[in-house]
Amino acid sequence: MRSILAGCVAAICACASTAPPHRAEAPATVAPAVVQPAVVPAPPPPPEPLVVDTPKSTVEGATFIAPAGWSISVRGAATILTPPEGDSHIALVDVRAPDAAAAVAAAWAAYRPEATWPLKVVTDAPDKDGWTDMHWYSYQTSPNEKRGVGVGVRRAGGVWTVAVYDMTWAVGEKRSAAVSLIFDRLLPKGYARESFAGRKAHRLDQARVARLGEWVEKAMQQLGVPGAAIGLVQDGKVVFAGGFGLRELGKKQKPDADTRFMIASNTKALTTLMLAKLVDENRITWDTPVTSLLPTFKLGDAETTRQILVKHLVCACTGLPRQDFEWVFQFGGKTPNDAMAILATIQPTSKFGEMFQYSNLLAGAGGFVGGHVLYPNLELGAAYDQAMRTRVFEPLGMKATTFDYAKALKGNHAFPHAPDIDGKPAKGVMEINYNVIPLRPAGAGWSNVRDLLRYVSAELAEGVLPDGSRYIAKTPLLERRAPQVTIGKDVSYGMGLAVDTKYGTPVVHHGGGLTGFHSDMLWLPEHGVGAVVLTNSNPGWILRDVFQRKLLELLFDGRPEADDDLAARGKTFFQHLAAERKLLTAPADAAEAAKLARRYANDALGEISVSQTHGATIFDFGEWKSEMATRKNPDGTISFITTVPGISGFEFVVGAEAKRTLIVRDAQHEYVFTEQ
Repeated sequence: MRSILAGCVAAICACASTAPPHRAEAPATVAPAVVQPAVVPAPPPPPEPLVVDTPKSTVEGATFIAPAGWSISVRGAATILTPPEGDSHIALVDVRAPDAAAAVAAAWAAYRPEATWPLKVVTDAPDKDGWTDMHWYSYQTSPNEKRGVGVGVRRAGGVWTVAVYDMTWAVGEKRSAAVSLIFDRLLPKGYARESFAGRKAHRLDQARVARLGEWVEKAMQQLGVPGAAIGLVQDGKVVFAGGFGLRELGKKQKPDADTRFMIASNTKALTTLMLAKLVDENRITWDTPVTSLLPTFKLGDAETTRQILVKHLVCACTGLPRQDFEWVFQFGGKTPNDAMAILATIQPTSKFGEMFQYSNLLAGAGGFVGGHVLYPNLELGAAYDQAMRTRVFEPLGMKATTFDYAKALKGNHAFPHAPDIDGKPAKGVMEINYNVIPLRPAGAGWSNVRDLLRYVSAELAEGVLPDGSRYIAKTPLLERRAPQVTIGKDVSYGMGLAVDTKYGTPVVHHGGGLTGFHSDMLWLPEHGVGAVVLTNSNPGWILRDVFQRKLLELLFDGRPEADDDLAARGKTFFQHLAAERKLLTAPADAAEAAKLARRYANDALGEISVSQTHGATIFDFGEWKSEMATRKNPDGTISFITTVPGISGFEFVVGAEAKRTLIVRDAQHEYVFTEQ
């Protein structure tokens, strides 16, 4: 998946990354051209290995943090950071140049002069964190390179700092937290980021709530998001709960506080709350071995299986990579037991507890284990549903929250949307969102603002309900926020919850996204403030990400950054979409389509049926289908790419084997579909 819209898999995570699921993108943007195979770069000077995260500076004094386990070397103006794998690099190059383009050219000359990837698009970003004249350069790679490359350029005074991201997909995703560490604190010499530590939050009065609502409506317009609903709570009282826009394009109904949206990975926080209730009831501990609770639990590595405790199912810290395609492509008739069986095939790609690696499958297992503890005689899915009803939804009064799609779709609900291949708002494909039902503790929840504010209020009250009764003991509730693994310098991940301290005051939150639905719920424990934001379109991930900053600005009179950030990120999103569109032939090239087999199969992902209809090439995956476009890659290979709104960007590369094949990849796996 290469399209910037390839959100349907990455979306279910949404806790820390909005990049496509097969790789972690450059913090700015991604990618330069195919290096000529005969050219071998000169080896850098002996690098300095780093035992711990280490504050460093570039040649001209910009500051950053170099990750533990990486190595660092200086070659002229270039400071080069290399992860243990050795096949990837981040270069920070200081340049004195007349403009950004000249600075980027000089940086490539200093770091990797033989690079020849074609430039895809250049986008701008607003001044921020002491930097001015910020631009992102994105390049086109060939999928068989399995590499992402991009450049971010920024200026402080008379010096340009150029950041080159040149990493394989596998390393980029696996080490995304280390990449974030480098860029989270890449600041000009002597600069201190704005902090709200020690400040008192303003009241969310009518004027401030109105300003936030106006911002949401403007954001929806800029991003082409049809509908959104938000909720705000302060000091135990709901100060706003309502909706904006449309529940569905072409219809007149507006969302409100009772409109159900898919909340995707926000479900994880609710799942870990259920587990915390079991800890509170002394039925389990966070340190209980999982195999003692569910003897059939098994991972692809016996040693990792042995080490897994309850907390590890929901901490994203086990060393197991994402392996989502196996439930995204083939989910019709699948059960929780089938989802658990996929776990038995997953091999670790990093040491236990070494780094952040998000896993929907493990989080799903966490919910199923909790349900099994309570209701061992029920099927795993039914046991989980019952556990959530009795331990979370009913006690908190969350009457609308459900995993029953039929029930959700009968009532007041939002419909999924996404830009089409030309960037116009369109209805998304709802069918693919059924893929998470067999894995529902990770992301199959439907809820509304009113219910989620009840949940956020319970978190803020540390387990005490509005009537004064205690729902859960403070300790097991708050243990979910304790850091299990870090994501960069300012964010830690606990158990289904992230804690962000970028601006000095902790913000606890979790995001969620599936096709056409993106959301977040967050709260500031030190200030008694919480919020929920739900959207019904793929670009909603931008709105939900920037929403946090806008709320902080209103609460603490922060610098007005959110408006410019939102505008720039929205512009970048659509510029990337347009740049990708220029590379595509749609409908798919007829001559290339004629070379395809009629049917392909892969043991893990199922079958693809290929057909031609009125000049269009259709790939039918059984549970969902899409018209395909083609793209000729820089290395001469041909890719077929899905184009249906909401699930565009799945990329199938035509193989070179004698028997016809199609290859699809995520960051750390490759699947070959073979002609049948």
